[in-house]
Amino acid sequence: MSLESLVVNEVYLSVQGESTFAGLPCVFIRLTACNLRCSYCDTAYAFTEGARKTPEEILSAVERLAQPYSASAPGGRLPLIEFTGGEPLLQKGSPALMRELCDRGFTVLVETSGAIDISPLDPRVRRIMDLKCPSSGEVERNLWSNLAQLRSTDEIKFVIGTEEDYAWMKEQMEKHRLSAVCPILVSWVHPLKPDQQAPSLKPVPAGQTPLTRLDLVNRMLRDALPARFQLQMHKVIWPPEERGV
Repeated sequence: MSLESLVVNEVYLSVQGESTFAGLPCVFIRLTACNLRCSYCDTAYAFTEGARKTPEEILSAVERLAQPYSASAPGGRLPLIEFTGGEPLLQKGSPALMRELCDRGFTVLVETSGAIDISPLDPRVRRIMDLKCPSSGEVERNLWSNLAQLRSTDEIKFVIGTEEDYAWMKEQMEKHRLSAVCPILVSWVHPLKPDQQAPSLKPVPAGQTPLTRLDLVNRMLRDALPARFQLQMHKVIWPPEERGV
């Protein structure tokens, strides 16, 4: 197999906590490194922690975790597979491994920041792509050419922490007619625990007004926003700072 090795932070089985696939069993392949430093990032440990793994080692781990589901999914192979990070598209070998997992019959998802070109991905891979809002500190890093690459099977995610984020999200949805492209996901910024507040993260820009989770939902209803509000289900089930879930 002519696939490249990858620097992997962790591989584990859990419940998919977000997206339209929320609640389904999923094997997460968390890759090391990220080129952004969003103010609310809760996986800063993946910026540097990890070990290089061969494709065979990664695939073996996935198949081992997936084996109990081998005879129980007539509508499609379970568990799902999700590449996350960090930023999984920073490693040039990741698209080929995603393609191999698609060839093996898995539904493959990738969580990506929206700051890296998604066009190299196999069309079977379902892209869950952020558009970074102002409070992230990384709004200027959005790669707008990615919008032309999205299909109806992909999803766009906005992470909202302030009133300014919400107004910006509405503007982008209207300007680019995003709800006609693919499902829109709206997440609320979950407060970071002290040990998650990595010093390298960008600060929230000055002058922004925090928005509570309830305020966010009420505004979505008031504005009849054609979007799906989502919780990070894994943070409801397990402690918010717990890894490998």
